[in-house]
Amino acid sequence: MQLVRRRLVAVVLAAAATLTVLPALGAAPAADAAPAGRTDTQSAARAATTSPAFDPGDIISDDSFYNPYAMTASQVQRFLAQRDCTPKDSSPCLKDFRMDVPRTPASPERCAGIPASRNERASSIIVRVAQACTISPRVLLVLLQKEQSLLTTPSSGGYQKATGYACPDTAGCDTRYFGFFNQVYRAAWQFREYTAHPGDWRYRIGENDIQYHPDTTCGSSRVEIVNQATANLYNYTPYQPDKQTLAHPAGPAGACSAYGNLNFSRLYDRWFGDARAVRYPGFQLPCLIYTGGYGCAPIRPLDD
Repeated sequence: MQLVRRRLVAVVLAAAATLTVLPALGAAPAADAAPAGRTDTQSAARAATTSPAFDPGDIISDDSFYNPYAMTASQVQRFLAQRDCTPKDSSPCLKDFRMDVPRTPASPERCAGIPASRNERASSIIVRVAQACTISPRVLLVLLQKEQSLLTTPSSGGYQKATGYACPDTAGCDTRYFGFFNQVYRAAWQFREYTAHPGDWRYRIGENDIQYHPDTTCGSSRVEIVNQATANLYNYTPYQPDKQTLAHPAGPAGACSAYGNLNFSRLYDRWFGDARAVRYPGFQLPCLIYTGGYGCAPIRPLDD
């Protein structure tokens, strides 16, 4: 994946491996297979039978992208257990994957510190990273499937490159960031970096010129990005689907097909309901729906 930043930083950029690869959506989950506690059950039921039209400027709401409490670890575990999983090799399905997690210090403006843990389930890792970095665990689940089909056809290589972080389109992966925890954490960290410093990155809220493919001869078009969450997705995977791709989302791929952000939208809508939904429609404090990527500050107790 190609990412463009306006100032140099000492960080390897995230990757989006899905370009001309056909969507790895897996089996469509039934509406009643959704995690318990969902607040948008009606939109989830609708998504089981139909998917909203793809809007390149409004792929996902800030509320859907940043809500770190969208699922608990037990809900993620049940969700993983409900996937139809057939590993490509001797790798475990994600519901059975465990690993030791190193102590990870806080990164100011991005993620809180994460304590070390031994033999931790993937579901717990996903939720702990989501809460540390204020990113929805649903977003991380979709990312794992979009990048490596890790929920349905896991492999040893897939676990190493789980979220496509530091695997640019034009070069090999940076092996320093291999490993399931590293990949999940770094992807969430990167999304917070886009949010904390939006002016440092190419795609921002407002009008943007977005290519259809890494090959510039495939062209581009102007897209009005409406929120920070959608800008994040383009900074991570900087292409939009062209007319051929939108007309044939399951293939065959055209010469200029880039499925990444279309796959993200289709997966989220199929698994969790409309990605553009918000929990509290109508008047509300912006922080209640994570507008711009930030939730409400904790209420401090009154002094005696």
